[in-house]
Amino acid sequence: MSEINKEIKELRAKINRHDRLYYVLAKPEISDREYDKLYRRLKDLEDEYPQAQTPDSPTCRIGAEPIKAFTAVKHMTPMMSLDNTYSADELKAFDQRVRKNLNGESVEYVVELKFDGVSASLLYENGKWVRGATRGDGEKGDDVTGNLRTIRSIP
Repeated sequence: MSEINKEIKELRAKINRHDRLYYVLAKPEISDREYDKLYRRLKDLEDEYPQAQTPDSPTCRIGAEPIKAFTAVKHMTPMMSLDNTYSADELKAFDQRVRKNLNGESVEYVVELKFDGVSASLLYENGKWVRGATRGDGEKGDDVTGNLRTIRSIP
């Protein structure tokens, strides 16, 4: 078990480092696929050894903490995230979980390629755009309204 704990600790440190490089410094050193492999390994180990999971594990959070240079704003509705899927078997398992929870109701899917990048939550009041925020940690994000005003296609 000590080898497992050691691997989990190393994976958390690597993931935390790469999170900082990606979310805070905007200087990623590894591909998204390489990151996902690290994350998946950690998740698999924590699933297999639940006693090793801790609340501060990267698998227990979404995105990253808001950057201190921006004003943090609370999302009206949490901005959640979906897990990546890399195989037909994982897709089939997802479908089985969905169908099980729907108790026989029919379901249709729309599948799109995932393009990694920055997402934003846009807040409108009385039909007028008033604020834009990054995903942040899912509960709070960075107010990037000024940056988003440079995008002419935002209605």
